[in-house]
Amino acid sequence: MYGIRVKRVYAESSDDDGYRILVDRLWPRGISKEKINIHKWAKEISPSTELRKFFRHDPGTMDEFKERYYFELDNNEDAPEFINLLRDKLKEGNVTLLYAAKNEENNHAIVLKEWIEEHI
Repeated sequence: MYGIRVKRVYAESSDDDGYRILVDRLWPRGISKEKINIHKWAKEISPSTELRKFFRHDPGTMDEFKERYYFELDNNEDAPEFINLLRDKLKEGNVTLLYAAKNEENNHAIVLKEWIEEHI
């Protein structure tokens, strides 16, 4: 069964990754477009600049960040198209959400994955 995965963009890509989507608003530091190996850059689905600055990957703000990010996603006009793309891609293989944050436990990609799973 195929699923949604979350992975740091700096980690080596693998065949298991399937369809790779960068879900950061900003391009990751120190990595070229040739080396990143992505199929899509979905910056339109990433947290707003204001929300990103509020969060700063601080575990103490994770609950409020999640609530605010869910609100943004629920009201994002690009979200339905993004969900439809994922539905299609998951029929063919895994989908990997790529993020650049150093914090692997408290980041927006984990929240996005949860939101996606609720909407697929």
